[in-house]
Amino acid sequence: MNTLRTAFLLQVHKNPEQVNAFIEQLISENHADVYVHIDKKNNDQLCGEIVQNDRIHILQNNISCDWGDISQIDTTILLLKEVLSTKRTYDFIILRSGQDLLVKNGFKEFLSEHKGTIFMTFYEKTKKNLASMKVNWPKITRRRYTTFHPYRLYRRSVRLLYEMGINMYPNMKPWPEKFTFYHGSQWFCIPFEVAKYIIEFLETNEWYYEYFKNTLVPDEWFFQTLIMNSHFKHQVVNDNLMFLKWGETFRTGNSPLNISFKDIKLIQESNSYFARKFDGTFDQSVIEYFTKSVHFGRENKREHKQIQ
Repeated sequence: MNTLRTAFLLQVHKNPEQVNAFIEQLISENHADVYVHIDKKNNDQLCGEIVQNDRIHILQNNISCDWGDISQIDTTILLLKEVLSTKRTYDFIILRSGQDLLVKNGFKEFLSEHKGTIFMTFYEKTKKNLASMKVNWPKITRRRYTTFHPYRLYRRSVRLLYEMGINMYPNMKPWPEKFTFYHGSQWFCIPFEVAKYIIEFLETNEWYYEYFKNTLVPDEWFFQTLIMNSHFKHQVVNDNLMFLKWGETFRTGNSPLNISFKDIKLIQESNSYFARKFDGTFDQSVIEYFTKSVHFGRENKREHKQIQ
C-alpha cells in the first residue's frame, strides 16, 4: 500500500479555502499528487490563493469551462496531458472537482486492493435516447438554466421530436456504427494505462473529438463511450465512488444539491469515498467535519465516529 502512486485531477472555479481543505485531505501524509486546473474566468482571483506544495501542480494553461459544453472535455484532456507530460507514472488518476471532499477513510487501502480497475458510472443508451448526441445543438441551447427558460423548453421539445423519429437538426459528423454510446457522470478513477490510451486514441482518431463538439453535455458521454468501446471495457466497475444528492424539482433537477451537516448520516450510510457538492457559503460545518476527520492515507480502523 505504501508504494501506491495516485494523481488527483481537480477542476476548480471558486472557493479557494474550500479547495485547499480538499487538497490537504489528499496530500496530508504525502500519499498523492494533485493537478489543479482553474477556470480561466476566475484564474486571476484564484491562482494565488491555492496552497503551495511540491505535490501540487497548478496548470499554467487555462480554459474557460462552461456547463454542457465541449470545454468540460477540453479541461479534462488538458489535465490528463499535464500528468503524462511529467513522465511520472501512477497507479490511478482520479478526476474530481473543487467542490468535492473525501468523506470516508481507507481510500488508499481500497485502491491498493483494486489495482487495474476503472471506477466510473455508465449506462448504455438505446437509439431512442440519443438526442444529446445525434442532434446538432447550438451553443446558446447548451447553457445551464436553473429556472424556466425558453431554451429549456426548446431542449425538451427537440428531445421529444427525436424520440418520435424526427431529427430536425442532425449531427452530421461521421460516427462508426461499431461504436456504442454510453452515458454517465463525468467523474472517474482510472489506471494510468487507461489515461495513456485515451490521449493516444484521441491523437490518432480526430473524428472522435470532432463528433462531440456540438453535442449536449458531452462530458457525460465522451469518456464513457471511449472506454466502453475499448479493450478496457471488462475492467470497469459501474461506480464512481461518489455520493450525490439530486434535486427533484424543475429548478434543481439539473445538478446535485449542496450538502449540509444533516446529510452526514446519509453520506456515511452510502459507503462512498467522496461526495459533492460542498459550498462553504451554504454550510461550512459539514466541510469542517470531513476535512478534520478524513484523509487519503488514513486507514479504516481510524474511521471517524458515525453520526447517529
